[in-house]
Amino acid sequence: MSVDEEAEQRHPSTAALNMAAILYGAPPTQEVVAGGRLTRVGARPPLGTYIKQLWQRRYFLVAEARAKASNGTRENLLGKAWLILSPIVDGLTYFVIFGLILDSDRRMENFLGFLLIGVFLFSFTTRCLTGGARSVAGGRNLIRAFTFPRASLPISVVLRELFNMVPVLAALFLLLVVIPPVEPWGLHTLLFLPVLALQVVFSAGLSLLFGRLCAAVPDLTQLISVAARLWMWGSGVMFPIADRVQDPTALAILTGNPMFQVLDMARTVLIDGQVPASGSWITLAAWALGTFAVGFFIFWQAEESYGRA
Repeated sequence: MSVDEEAEQRHPSTAALNMAAILYGAPPTQEVVAGGRLTRVGARPPLGTYIKQLWQRRYFLVAEARAKASNGTRENLLGKAWLILSPIVDGLTYFVIFGLILDSDRRMENFLGFLLIGVFLFSFTTRCLTGGARSVAGGRNLIRAFTFPRASLPISVVLRELFNMVPVLAALFLLLVVIPPVEPWGLHTLLFLPVLALQVVFSAGLSLLFGRLCAAVPDLTQLISVAARLWMWGSGVMFPIADRVQDPTALAILTGNPMFQVLDMARTVLIDGQVPASGSWITLAAWALGTFAVGFFIFWQAEESYGRA
């Protein structure tokens, strides 16, 4: 056996490089990759790297969310109109029950506006919650086929719901302007935007948190709708909490919950024409930032477990 034949058996890649040199006239080259440059497929990156990878994909996430928002109601005859009609129908239903039958609006001048704000905004957070809870299971095939930050899945749900919320908010503002009593709006009305921004951050945290929990225990998705209904009753969506709850401890717990803060601050701005109290801003900001930080961290910790059978 010649020296070249022996070298080819020991290092087949060398023969391939020599063949490439003959065919293409290029000098044979080879690169030795250090072990430190190799990473395990599907391994959880450090938190800072993970956040950087998400940020690098921000344009794709926005484009995907916009596309899904446009296609989500295509099968329905009225299409995207249902994004507006659904909360309006819910609001009118609650108005008939609580406003006309139960006479809950006897001490409130603009009960319909109060009700519409509650139904429209609360439905956004519940959609983010339910969509985020199913995001990992729904994206399992994508997870197994590609390497990407898995937090993209619940975050994409929130972005999609935010795009869907744009025509809903436009309808809400129109109804508040058209249906009497018409509220006087001014510069303070712009404070609704930071309230909405804090709600979006809070909803993203919930989406991440329950995306992780439901990936570990899929049965939790069956309980979310029940929990959401209880949360709705405890957030003052249909009636003022202070008029129905007399116990100071229970009242403090209910008024401290984040969705009550969102609805109360939005109503203060859009109906009362006032600036929300500083304590309300602090409470809502703490809920929003804290929930997002906890949800993101817990979701990132389980990064390697998503997509497994």
